Amino acid sequence: MDSIRRFSVFAAWLAIVGLVNCGSDKLGHAAYVTLGSANGIAGYKISSSGKLSRLSGSPFAAGSSPSSVYIHPSKKFLYVANGGGGNISLFTIDSSSGTLTEGSSRAKAGTNPSSLAMDSKGKFLFVTDAGSNEISVYSADSSSGDLSQVTGSPFPVGSKPVALTSCSGGKFLYVANATAGTVSAFAVSSSSGGLTQITGSPYPVGSDPYSVATDSSGRFLYVANLEGGSVSAFTVDSSSGALTAISGSPFKAGTNPISLAVDTSGKFLYVGNSGSNDVSAFSIDSSTGALTELSGSPFSSGSTPVFTAIDTTGKFLFVGNQSSTNIYEYSINSTTGALADVSGSPYSTSSAPTSMFTIE
Repeated sequence: MDSIRRFSVFAAWLAIVGLVNCGSDKLGHAAYVTLGSANGIAGYKISSSGKLSRLSGSPFAAGSSPSSVYIHPSKKFLYVANGGGGNISLFTIDSSSGTLTEGSSRAKAGTNPSSLAMDSKGKFLFVTDAGSNEISVYSADSSSGDLSQVTGSPFPVGSKPVALTSCSGGKFLYVANATAGTVSAFAVSSSSGGLTQITGSPYPVGSDPYSVATDSSGRFLYVANLEGGSVSAFTVDSSSGALTAISGSPFKAGTNPISLAVDTSGKFLYVGNSGSNDVSAFSIDSSTGALTELSGSPFSSGSTPVFTAIDTTGKFLFVGNQSSTNIYEYSINSTTGALADVSGSPYSTSSAPTSMFTIE
């Protein structure tokens, strides 16, 4: 695998994209994009047609090599994992303009923090520390957004954790361990935020798992296997959080699949393939979670896509392309799941984009 795609591990993931309805009524539909090599965050207004336009003051300064962005459900705070700095930046979001203002200090994380996730209430922030093989967990102050590490944090995990997702409102946490070729599953204490590994964890997946995502119902979990060229699929036990492989898994994707996004209806899965410069699109069987590739898939994108993000309305898919330093946008056919180019796309980011979070 070439150095550009390797860079995207520490400078480009996942958090990919939390798709919760957490924006301000005044600000409206917007998106924030981390720019790893520029040490910044680009802010965009999203029009009803999907067009992106830069917010005033954008890009906003972040820490060293920002790799992931996540917005608190309160609509007030934005967090950024700074992969090069080993810390987490906290910003307040102006409810009218969308302008970001960084707090006075940054929370210390482990080595190469690469992905962020939160529970649905915004009580806890979870961070993969890809270089130190651990998960940092913080409690988030509801008034200030300030972070404090919970008792027991950081928690050990598999080798090179690069992506994670919170499931069932924050009851469970799933972590993709790239070098180990596994997914670790944890039960999350609702009171303390502490992590307890679920029986049977870690679960073997394909080669070099780099992204993990669940559908909106929390019934199914998907893993993009970067070197395996496939997507592993599991059902999630609603009581224990245990994973069971879905029949037919893993499902073939493009070359070097690195990112995943499930649409807001839970009917379709989109996979960014960093090696073949395209997006694979699948329908999700509502009963079994099995994947079937859509007619017309894969859909062409820019060079070296590193994230896929669906906006909160479920109408648009955004793909961040590292080598071509731009964002491709597609409209999503709500019936078929097919993708169509949106006028004005692609949008230049001037510097390599690494992650995106949309709000409304």
